[in-house]
Amino acid sequence: MRDTIALKVIARIKSDFTTKFGIPRQSGLVPEQESMIVFEREYRDRNALRGLEGYSHIWLIWGFSMVEKEGWSPMVKPPRLGGNKRMGVFATRSPFRPNPIGLSSVKLLRTETRPNLGTVLIVSGADLMDGTPIYDIKPYLTFTDSHPEAEDGFAGEKYAYSLEVEFPEEWLSMIPEEKREALKASLAQDPRPAYRDDPEERYGFEFAGFDVRFRVKEGVLTVCEAVPLTGSETTRQN
Repeated sequence: MRDTIALKVIARIKSDFTTKFGIPRQSGLVPEQESMIVFEREYRDRNALRGLEGYSHIWLIWGFSMVEKEGWSPMVKPPRLGGNKRMGVFATRSPFRPNPIGLSSVKLLRTETRPNLGTVLIVSGADLMDGTPIYDIKPYLTFTDSHPEAEDGFAGEKYAYSLEVEFPEEWLSMIPEEKREALKASLAQDPRPAYRDDPEERYGFEFAGFDVRFRVKEGVLTVCEAVPLTGSETTRQN
């Protein structure tokens, strides 16, 4: 038996998140967020997708491409625990793993045929950065993949809250209308590291061609500015 195997990139995701900061920490937390899965030329065969339209959700198996060279650690500091408490890597979804592989359950909205791209998948709820490599796609099966009685460990205790979002119209109006709900839902998830809680500190992340900047005070996230990113697709369209 071989000790290693070579994974092939079958597709990449096109997402509004172009940096790691700001991406939802788990799939499904922001169902308003739509993304597109674009297959590599070698795998643009419609026959490979035959029957997929009968499923409402799919599993994406993908790679933490930004950390592949950083190695792994048996103990990590989950951001949701304040970044100062260690847990075993296999009790977390940290990217610093022996094999930097991620697993996400997303909703399959539809398939489309795009010029020069072939058949693409439109999904919602993905927690992947733009350009993330996808190694495999599998259907989500309710009779075996769903476990309502499952316990979430320490991770579940940290997701029972969300921030109130104040998004002044002068900045909200700059964001394409079809992107606004996804952006507000992402902000409500509190993108900040759990150990950073300075109400005067200003944060920002890239989303849909904009640098969105904000502050958080007493459970309220206030957007301070939305700056178009020069050369982005959204900027060119506007």
